[in-house]
Amino acid sequence: MSRSIFLSAFIYGLLLEGIVSLRGEFIALAIPFLLYLLYGFWSAPESFNLHVERSLSNDRITPESELVVTVTITNQGADIEELALQDVISPNLTIRLGSTRHLLRLPKGSSHTFAYTVTGPRGSYVFDSIYARATDTFGLIRREQTLRSDERLLIFPEFRKLKHISIRPRRTRLYAGSIPARVSGAGIEFFGVREYQFGDSPRTINWRVSARHDENLYSNEYQQERVADVGIVLDARASVNMFHADHSIFEHKVSAAAALSDAFLSQGNRVGLFVYSGFLGWTLPGYGKIQRERIMQTLARAQVGVSSVFAGLEHLSPRMFPPESQIVLVSSLLNADLNVLIQLRGRGYQVMIISPDPVKFELGLLPPSKEVEMAARVVRVERDLLILRLERAGIHVIEWNVDIPLDQAVGPLLMRQKRVL
Repeated sequence: MSRSIFLSAFIYGLLLEGIVSLRGEFIALAIPFLLYLLYGFWSAPESFNLHVERSLSNDRITPESELVVTVTITNQGADIEELALQDVISPNLTIRLGSTRHLLRLPKGSSHTFAYTVTGPRGSYVFDSIYARATDTFGLIRREQTLRSDERLLIFPEFRKLKHISIRPRRTRLYAGSIPARVSGAGIEFFGVREYQFGDSPRTINWRVSARHDENLYSNEYQQERVADVGIVLDARASVNMFHADHSIFEHKVSAAAALSDAFLSQGNRVGLFVYSGFLGWTLPGYGKIQRERIMQTLARAQVGVSSVFAGLEHLSPRMFPPESQIVLVSSLLNADLNVLIQLRGRGYQVMIISPDPVKFELGLLPPSKEVEMAARVVRVERDLLILRLERAGIHVIEWNVDIPLDQAVGPLLMRQKRVL
């Protein structure tokens, strides 16, 4: 109950008691309170008119980086004796410096500016409302308003750059790149020998082969190097990401997907992203810095969702992942995923799996005991058997201990060329 309603009820009670009992002292006692209430109504703030401007020092940062939020409130209405302001922010953001709450007097036509510093984990955040409450001098009459100002903040996943990732899909695109294209042309890797043709550089002549023939010369052919289509699949299923006491391995996977996307785009490839969660998040393939920005925005918003096995993954859109292109899956894997992944390999896709080790991750969360150790050994055998079956199907699996940064743990393995038919 507000103060004005309580005081009005109290005054009404005194007046009623004085009239019923015909005792003037009750009426006299009500007069000071009545004057107090009338003054409160007289000095109460009008329907106030406030204008808000909010600015962010940056709209894209990385986790634990600091962001300065500056808010300016301008009073375009009558004088406000007491104004309480609160900038409504996400509970996931942490205030490092300053405050989102302020109490002040704001005369007509004046402005007030305040700033505060926040930081937070990966995600997408919206600064869209400021709560304002104006009261009179005695705090009897209160007027409230929510001021709208839509600013957005993206906190991108933090990752360490990978130097080079060696892949060899069956299908490449026409543009020059760093991936062997399985066709002869300009390149550095030996491809074969053919009969010398007019216009060939003398440097390409294979004198050892030519010496075996009396009339003809022979030239070396080299394999063309081009760019390729690369599809990155981020496994965001709760069943492979959530562990003991709500600990999640998902942030490590997001960082890995960001590092892989950055590396493939830096090599000039055409990269697309598919987030497999409770809903399917698609980022259509593209090139360069613009595509990198799109992928980072998608990864910033990625969340763990409820989904079962990779249902429907075998029906990938050719527009998203062209046949015989490269697919890189970031997943801890389930035994039920085996058939779907083998079907992808059967359709001609080159499949590479970056698999954060869930056994070591969860083992670090549990208290040491014989039962835990025995269970870990059983799960490890099952996982090793799954990886063996995948590799026999021609799927390249790289295990990653998330206690070690990705570039140190699997970076050298990614740089090696593994030939898969």
